[in-house]
Amino acid sequence: MADRAGLAAFLRTRRVSLQPEDVGLPRGRRRRTGGLRREEVAALCDMSADYYARLEQPRGPHPSEQMLAAIARGLRLSPQERDHLFHLAGHALPPRARRGDQVDPGMSRILDRLADTPAQVMNQLGETLRQTRPAVALLGDETAYTGLARSVHYRWFTDPASRLRHPASDHEVQSRLMVADLNGTHSRDGGDSCVGELVDTLRGESPEFAELWHERPVLGPSCVSKRFRHPRAGLLELHCQTLVDPDTSQRLLVYTAVPGTESDTGLKLLSVLG
Repeated sequence: MADRAGLAAFLRTRRVSLQPEDVGLPRGRRRRTGGLRREEVAALCDMSADYYARLEQPRGPHPSEQMLAAIARGLRLSPQERDHLFHLAGHALPPRARRGDQVDPGMSRILDRLADTPAQVMNQLGETLRQTRPAVALLGDETAYTGLARSVHYRWFTDPASRLRHPASDHEVQSRLMVADLNGTHSRDGGDSCVGELVDTLRGESPEFAELWHERPVLGPSCVSKRFRHPRAGLLELHCQTLVDPDTSQRLLVYTAVPGTESDTGLKLLSVLG
């Protein structure tokens, strides 16, 4: 059964707590109170202002799952808040989207504070969702790829150009790390997931991947050292720190260097280039 009063109260509190700047809207001089207006939320949710207003009063119709999904997107709800929204509306909880194409707000806030550091957010398929400018200077714009090429794992085993940023002597180790990473995600999500489809595709297109997949390697320490060849900054030996969001399976990768080393000097150059 739907909890109309609870749903109305939840929508009001979320609307008031969301600021115009959070959704890319100007605050304006005439805005006397904090939070968003009902008509602004309705526009973000792609529904009429009257429909949304009746949900908050509460005297509106019973919202469908499609409407609830639109509201969750418009109000920038977290996965837990979206589940709560569906519960209040009397619907079964929707399955969590494991692909995670929308960057988690918390991840975005952390990334925004790393403007002078090579850092990026990736999902469990190895698809880059956001990068800092130094990360683009180091790795190239990895958000510009489409289709299967969005995955760094797919590019590594199907596009030789993707390996040019690493010394040839490191390719074998890097290949094993790529497969081990996919193996861990595959074990968690199963063969009928997006990761399972990616693995099946790579097994058919890359003999190297197929051979390594047969061994099912497992990841070792998470903070691994990687070497990058950069045309301006030279050879960089960087450590990759990874922060994982367990709810969205998104990862924040941050590249650092030992202070005082040539790689540290190269990273500072990347900040200028970025």
